[in-house]
Amino acid sequence: MTKLLVLGAGGQIARHAVAMLSSDANIALTLFARSPEKLTQTPANATIVQGDVRDRAKLDEAIKERDIVYANLTGEDLDAQARSVIASMQAMNVKRLIFVLALGIYDEVPGKFGEWNNATIGEELKPFRRAADAIEASKLDYTTLRPAWLTDEDEVDYELTERDAPFKGTVVSRKSVADLIVKVIRSPSLHLRGNLGVNKPGTDGDKPYFM
Repeated sequence: MTKLLVLGAGGQIARHAVAMLSSDANIALTLFARSPEKLTQTPANATIVQGDVRDRAKLDEAIKERDIVYANLTGEDLDAQARSVIASMQAMNVKRLIFVLALGIYDEVPGKFGEWNNATIGEELKPFRRAADAIEASKLDYTTLRPAWLTDEDEVDYELTERDAPFKGTVVSRKSVADLIVKVIRSPSLHLRGNLGVNKPGTDGDKPYFM
């Protein structure tokens, strides 16, 4: 039985991942959310915890004795949230972390799309980069993901790029990112210490199609 803690469980990618794991008898879910009312459907294998990751006492209690922590967080203080998660995992001796970040934090997006992406969200990416640096320095067994611009397409279709490789494509579905997360949860040695760009193949362009 794998004991999984989902931080930011009300997020859209997280909801896809939880749905994919809802019938898995080998997974015990703890769903940690600031606004549990967003969790409209709670699987039978899940427990809900209301809390904020910056509340260390609450976070320590939720992380204690978990096998994997999957964090789907955002905000201007994402780096502070990441540091709180790291500190709590270290204190509770939990090693495996999956953390969703954003594309462009390493200036890895090439061409006109990279220019557009940086002009559009460049300032917002700074706490994501600081969070990534903190995670890589933590010595946790992490996998970090940098999705392309997200869509709600009902599809699983994606490819991966490594940390220091040019990013590909412009978009990817939330369901695709969730599929990758679930694969890592079910096979925790997969993409260990991986820092992965995630995109839908064949979507290169100057900007996302919906912008």
